[in-house]
Amino acid sequence: MSKTRAQKNETIEQLTKAFKAGKSAMFTDYQGMTVQKLSALRKQMHASNVEYIVAKKTLLNIAAKQAGFDLNFKSLPGMLGAAFAMEDEMAPAKLIGDAGKDAPIKLIGGLFEGKFVDQAFVIALSKLPSRDQLIGQLLSVFNGPTAAFVRALNAHQEKMTVSS
Repeated sequence: MSKTRAQKNETIEQLTKAFKAGKSAMFTDYQGMTVQKLSALRKQMHASNVEYIVAKKTLLNIAAKQAGFDLNFKSLPGMLGAAFAMEDEMAPAKLIGDAGKDAPIKLIGGLFEGKFVDQAFVIALSKLPSRDQLIGQLLSVFNGPTAAFVRALNAHQEKMTVSS
C-alpha cells in the first residue's frame, strides 16, 4: 500500500530533522532482513540514541537537499535505511556492522563530518572499537605504570620483611 502525500511529507520532515540534528548518518541496504531482526536492531539503535528511518530514495534525496546536503541516493544499491547518530558518531556503523555478521543488512555509505563517505570507509568505521572500549583501553594504559609501581613496592617490602 502506497503512502499518502501527507505521510510522505511527514517522512520528509522527519528525515530533514534527522539530517540536521544527527552527528553522522549511515546508509544501509536492508533487503532480505526479517521484520523480527529489523525490530531487534531498531531496539538496539534506540538504546544507543540512534534513529533508524526506512524511506524511498526519492524522499531521502528531497530531505537531504532540504538539510543542505547534495546527495544522490538513486546511485546507491538496494532498499535504503538511514541510521542517524544523535550522540556517538560511531554508533550506527558499529551497530549495523555487528548486526551484519548474522543478518543480511549491509553498510553502503554514510555522512561523516558533513561529507559523504563510501562503503569501504563506513565498513572500516564499523570495525573500530566502540567509544566505551577505547575509554577502557585508555584507562588501562594510564593505570598500567601505577599498578606496576605498586607491585614493585610490594615486592620490595616483602623482600625486606623476609630478610629481617
